[in-house]
Amino acid sequence: MQSAHPRRWSALAVIALAQFMVIMDTSIIGVALPEIQSDLGFSPDDLSWVFNAYVVAFGGLLLLGGRLSDLFGAKRLFAAGWLVLAAGSLAAGLAQSTTVEIASRAAQGAGAALIAPSALTLLMMLFGSNPKELTKAFAVYGAAAPAGGTAGVFLGGVITEWISWPWVFYVNIPIALVVLALIPSLMPSAAARRGTVDVTGAITATAGLALTVFGIVRAPEQGWGSSATLLAIGGGLALLLAFVAIQNERGEPLMRLSIFRTPNLAAANVAQLLLGAAWIPMWFFLNLYLQQVLGYGAFEGGAALLPMTVAIMVLMVVVAPKVIGRFGFRTPIVAGMLLLAAGMAVMSLVRPDGEFVVDVLPASLIAATGMALAFIPSLGTAIQSAKPEEGGLASGIVNTSYQVGSALGLAVMTAVATSQGADRLGDVAALTDGYSAAFLGAAGVAVVGAILAALLLRVPKSDAAAVEGQAVTA
Repeated sequence: MQSAHPRRWSALAVIALAQFMVIMDTSIIGVALPEIQSDLGFSPDDLSWVFNAYVVAFGGLLLLGGRLSDLFGAKRLFAAGWLVLAAGSLAAGLAQSTTVEIASRAAQGAGAALIAPSALTLLMMLFGSNPKELTKAFAVYGAAAPAGGTAGVFLGGVITEWISWPWVFYVNIPIALVVLALIPSLMPSAAARRGTVDVTGAITATAGLALTVFGIVRAPEQGWGSSATLLAIGGGLALLLAFVAIQNERGEPLMRLSIFRTPNLAAANVAQLLLGAAWIPMWFFLNLYLQQVLGYGAFEGGAALLPMTVAIMVLMVVVAPKVIGRFGFRTPIVAGMLLLAAGMAVMSLVRPDGEFVVDVLPASLIAATGMALAFIPSLGTAIQSAKPEEGGLASGIVNTSYQVGSALGLAVMTAVATSQGADRLGDVAALTDGYSAAFLGAAGVAVVGAILAALLLRVPKSDAAAVEGQAVTA
């Protein structure tokens, strides 16, 4: 591990750009979906898979990406991920059928699954020996995610209206070429290690996640007790259990199950999973409330999200590191998730004739504060708990936790919102009721996350003594 790489801060900028792009690709298609549906002939049910194909491939293959990063070196996998992302983006823009479009989005997700864990491993290689710099690096990395989410909404509107929808995919290509040119000089190298790759495990995990999400998304239409829903969700869960069984039997598994015996690693991943399950539905339905109830356009909706995004970025970079240094990691995680829950509970009070300054802005800033406080310490704890040689695996696990939580949380809250009227387009009262139910459900998820973090996270005696000493000094 290199402790003083001369260009480490420039390298961090590229790593943060990777996180920015990976998250942006989940949101940039939102405004373009109606035109994609019209041009390629998507049915209303299948259209959601333009989003889901990316998220499921991303979440399902992250563990494989982490394993490959450990075996072949994070620098090589980081470059490979950008190549795959660029190829998938080109295919998605050129697609002339629904099948090709969905497959191309899955390819983009596969590229992101190689980029994300290798990016975190590179971050640890660059800053791991300096705790103070590492906290700042995590803060910059974490702040790139909400920036990417909001930039995606805003850029998607600009590109779709002024150019054409294929360019929401093509925009990745020049950025990928620039990053590929910078990798050789900026990123640290690590020798490849011998080992095997558990392809069966990767396929089982991805298929299990895809089936489970598919069943939950279709449940409001098919019925929760229908055979189609039960078969899909049951089959998905069976595949996920099979994945666990395969990992238990493999000599060199994709995910060494015993890694979860490492103190705090499992608890930190649970926190990340529930953060994703709470935050992404809030962000998704807030976009819909702004556009479908308040009547905002794509540009207005993106601008309305800027205060929340700026608040998260500033809090993650400036405030979160100081709070962690003052109180350790457990207190900010618990307090952050409670604040996130409070913000979403306030947001559930939105009105059909609401105003942005009253109904959205205060609640979004409270939620942003909670997300900023909880995200950085839970991410850092999940990565730093593992052995250095398993940094890629730990990165893959924590990214998987967040993405799986995002996919499942959004699927469940979509079902909740639909059951309360969110499918009645044009009926602003019914839409508001549906979105309000989703906000309240997501708040409940955040409360559960806070309770579990308080119960499961353990503060080492040395860290507790250090925090107590800081308090006395203060």
